[in-house]
Amino acid sequence: MRVYLSSLGCKLNQSEMDALAGRFAQGGHEIVTSATQADLCILNTCTVTHVAAQKSRQALRRLHRQNPQARLVATGCYAELTPGDLRDLPGVELVVGNQEKENLWRILGGAGSPAPPPQPVPRRRTRALVKIQDGCDNACTYCIIHVARGPQRSRPPDQVLTEVQALLDAGYQEIVLTGVHIGAYGRDRGHSPAQTDLWGLVSRILSETPVPRLRLSSIEPWDLSERAFHLWDNPRLCRHLHLPLQSGCDTTLHRMARHYTSAEFEALVTAARRAIPDLAVTTDVIVGFPGEDEAEFAQSLDFVQRVAFARVHVFPYSSRPGTPAARMANQVPPAVKAERSQVMRAIAAASARAFRQRFVGQTLDVLWETRREAEGSAVWRGLTDNYIRVVTESAADLRNTLTPARLLGLIEGGMRAQMVDVPGTC
Repeated sequence: MRVYLSSLGCKLNQSEMDALAGRFAQGGHEIVTSATQADLCILNTCTVTHVAAQKSRQALRRLHRQNPQARLVATGCYAELTPGDLRDLPGVELVVGNQEKENLWRILGGAGSPAPPPQPVPRRRTRALVKIQDGCDNACTYCIIHVARGPQRSRPPDQVLTEVQALLDAGYQEIVLTGVHIGAYGRDRGHSPAQTDLWGLVSRILSETPVPRLRLSSIEPWDLSERAFHLWDNPRLCRHLHLPLQSGCDTTLHRMARHYTSAEFEALVTAARRAIPDLAVTTDVIVGFPGEDEAEFAQSLDFVQRVAFARVHVFPYSSRPGTPAARMANQVPPAVKAERSQVMRAIAAASARAFRQRFVGQTLDVLWETRREAEGSAVWRGLTDNYIRVVTESAADLRNTLTPARLLGLIEGGMRAQMVDVPGTC
């Protein structure tokens, strides 16, 4: 059977589809890169915002149009929370929630018959996403994901180490640890010396595997401990922390049920930057949260400008049924949310440019990912360890290689670079 897998939303969704691809391949099925080639199409849906839910529905309709003969399956957070919305879509044969997602290869792949020898899964990207935990025990008032994903659950560390080594053996140059709430890793498994937290897991991966690059996905600010900063003495741990802020106003943070003040957040960022030179600190910010007036928005805007993040993902607040925030008074009108988003994004863009400007003339290692043809030359795109998007021209095959490059100047969303000591580049 030919299987096409796709996902929307977070890196966790992507990692789950990568793992599912491996299971199907081990069962003798072929993983294809186009829905038109498939006998079975599976979409891992997202519903973190109403826009994400809309995109999930659109993606399912698009898959059915592209290949009406293929079996079409929806899974993920949208499928978990409101499966009826998806069952009514044209061509959708099966809707499977998060709890049964990992068993889709058994449900659909004919696991009762003898499985042929394992087959390699084509690498769909140069960075491998490794799921270390699922679920969340927080209850931020705007978020529905802790309902869709359930309570915090950690994978055994030895199991994570085995998967990381297998991915390295397959040729990956960067491993990204992902989950819903990775900072809580290990807490559900007890506090005995035999257990380990996120930082113990990171230490083991760095010491027990030859991983060229190890990156952490989003970490809640209250989970980042200064005692962990020494881990970045190892240059293989990427100098990048994504710390979701959500608001720079303490009054708003309180209504969101976030576990810090803006001053505590800023002190943490200051300490991290002091301990980790050239660190990229990226974040998420919600604008237009219920009750956010002009004064609260101004405080949040000033805070984001002062902290000077390397990148800011700006989200207009999206009401999710079943969350406390959806029932709050003083909902902000859509037009106001759109206007505030535009203002916040302008500040974020200026901050990102200022961060990149600091590296003009420096030489950093780049993991090269994708190639495209432009005006008769090959343009490669890659990523530094501190999350700067880089482009260069090269006739060489750079895909999935880590090479030094001198950063020459800014472009939209990234930087131009010149290869260092690599023949056939300019």
